[in-house]
Amino acid sequence: MGGDNDGVRPMEMLAIGLAGCTAMDVISILTKKRQDVTQFEVQVHAERAAEHPKVFTGAVIEYFVVGRGVEEEAVVRAIELSAVRYCPAQAMFSKVFPIVLKYHIFEDLGDGQRSLVKSGVYTPVQEQV
Repeated sequence: MGGDNDGVRPMEMLAIGLAGCTAMDVISILTKKRQDVTQFEVQVHAERAAEHPKVFTGAVIEYFVVGRGVEEEAVVRAIELSAVRYCPAQAMFSKVFPIVLKYHIFEDLGDGQRSLVKSGVYTPVQEQV
């Protein structure tokens, strides 16, 4: 009230919480898998309804992994474990709106340089009935 509108808005805070929740899981799992990660970032792009109460209607979570010899299988498994087992924010929000999980793996070339190795989308395995 009466400020410069510089603060985080409540819906932005929810998206930040989602990013932080899954980021902690994924980097922890990659560390346990002995992946040589030198830089890691998670971005959440959330869509909102046009009409009030302007709820989230969908989101894309992007994982940016920079390292040396980082294995795609390890990244995909870490994302999967976060999505289906560990991140309560993602589990809760995925019941309300679709979430797309994208990843980008870069080779660390040193001196701030990096080269894209692989990009993909995590797709959950459908259970056989």
